[in-house]
Amino acid sequence: MESPHGAAVSAEDFGLEGPRGRVFRNVTFSAEPGALVAIEGPSGSGRTCLLLALTGRMRTTEGHAETCGLRLPRQAAAVRRIAALGPVPGVSELDPAFTVAEHLGERALLQGRYGTSLRTLLRPRAERRAAAEARVDEALEAAGLDPATLPKSGRTSVRDLERLEALRLSVALALIGKPRLLAVDDTDLKLSDAERDQAWALLRSVADAGTTVLAVCSEAPQNTQVVRTAPVTGESAAEEPAPAPTTDEETADAIAEAGRA
Repeated sequence: MESPHGAAVSAEDFGLEGPRGRVFRNVTFSAEPGALVAIEGPSGSGRTCLLLALTGRMRTTEGHAETCGLRLPRQAAAVRRIAALGPVPGVSELDPAFTVAEHLGERALLQGRYGTSLRTLLRPRAERRAAAEARVDEALEAAGLDPATLPKSGRTSVRDLERLEALRLSVALALIGKPRLLAVDDTDLKLSDAERDQAWALLRSVADAGTTVLAVCSEAPQNTQVVRTAPVTGESAAEEPAPAPTTDEETADAIAEAGRA
């Protein structure tokens, strides 16, 4: 797949206080283009909200961040144009009733209609169709998903996919737009040890190809840059305390109140 130029991502004292209290606070880090960044923390520690904030889809209340030189939250709209979401519950979930082919066709259609230049739109229809098919094939290859190996090939419903297959499909859909930043939530959720290794190998390959990757997880693997939303076990009590755990309902409220795009 053609290698895009990844986006550098940084944050300084980045934080969000929602209607029910702090969601995350004091996040400071810097990642180079093409980095694989693991956002590590227990469920309820604000990790999904941090992921959305760094991709311009949630307005924060403290500090600042930059994605590809674009300052957040002020330039959030510009960040959204270069960042793509993989699976994020409640935001970019796959439709279980859709087939794999339907998801891919819909994303390619939207990309061809709204994600390309006017010059591209003026090309002959057959040329545009061929380009769209090539883009889908490249994204599938990058995500390691071959529809021909699925039970009903492209006609396989999302509800019939294994967890790792669904993750690969979500990543492929995101990569169709050739983003500079890819964000993935719940990377290691409901995966066996072997499947978890495969998931991280997938994200590493995407990063190695040039796209910066932010991946939420409960436990980060080795050889990743780690950003934590809660202190590691055994840290000194003198360290800055983590925000109080939030429930799924509070996280949803934070997304709504913070202006999710």
